[in-house]
Parts: sequence; structure tokens; C-alpha cells
Amino acid sequence: MKQETRKAEIIKTAAKLFKEKGYSAVTMRDLATAIGMKAASLYNHINSKQEILKAIIITIAEEFTRGIDHIINSDLSNISKLKEIVALHVKIAANNTNGMASLNSDWMHLEDQLNYYLQLRNDYENKILGIINSGMESGEIKQGNPEIIMFSMLTTLRSLYLWVPKKENLNSEALAESLSELLIHGINK
Repeated sequence: MKQETRKAEIIKTAAKLFKEKGYSAVTMRDLATAIGMKAASLYNHINSKQEILKAIIITIAEEFTRGIDHIINSDLSNISKLKEIVALHVKIAANNTNGMASLNSDWMHLEDQLNYYLQLRNDYENKILGIINSGMESGEIKQGNPEIIMFSMLTTLRSLYLWVPKKENLNSEALAESLSELLIHGINK
């Protein structure tokens, strides 16, 4: 149990360093110094910096996948599903701003997990497009280019990790509601 706790601490500290400096600029020595241990001791808990990056990014990508699958399988209207997607992004960004920075900025360094990550991301985007298209077909969402709607939403939502840490008393529910109003109002008939 102690080793899992230490590994979690290493991953959390690495995510913070990756956000501050970028994955490529962080060395194992930097990570060891930030944790207060010798670099060689890190290898008792993890195999490589790449393993840490995978743990950060894949964990979050899989959390998004589980979240959208739950939303897709619900009986909610298409507009309500989009609002739930906004809330999902707010929740994940609020709980893991450092990890979201890696997800957005360092994913291309995933090496052997890159294709898996890209598949998760593409599936996620296709599910959002499916909701938007379904909403257009049902008349809930005005006709438009679904890719532009999705891109506009995701561009805002994916950058929340930059804004959320600046808010001391963040109310995630209020933020999700405000973002939903802003992002979805324009497409809501």
C-alpha cells in the first residue's frame, strides 16, 4: 500500500512539473528533487518518465470515455447531453488541472500508447458529433456545421485547465451551468 501511495505522489508531482515546464524539459532528476528523493530511488516506484506520462494521460482519457458513454446511454435530450459533457469537462479539469495540461500539451509524446490515446480522442469527438447530429435531426439544435459546433465547444472546454486554477472558490456546478448557457445557447432552438 505504501508503494502505491508513493507512486501516486510521483505521478501527481510529475503532472505539476509537466504543466510548468513541459514533458520534454522535465528530467527524472527534476522529479526526484521535487519529491525529495534520489533519482535512482524513483525507479523503485516507476520504470520511466514515459510510464508516468501514460498514467496521467490515459487515465484522464479513459475517464472522459467512461463519462461520455454514461451520457450517451442516458435518456436525456441532446441538449441535456451536451450540458452533461460540459459538466464532465468542468469536473475533470477542476479535479486535475495539471493532468489536463499534459493531456492537452504532451499527448504527442505517448510513444507506444499514442494510437490508443488518439483512438479514445477520436471516438470521444465522434460521440459528441453524434449528439449534435441527432439534435439537428430532432430539431433541438439549429442546422449548422456539426464539426464547427463541436470544435467551438471542445476548444473552450479543453482549455479550462488554464483558467480553473485562478479561481479560489470555484463552484464547479455554477461554472458548468454558465458554460452550458454560453456554449449551447447559440445552438439551442
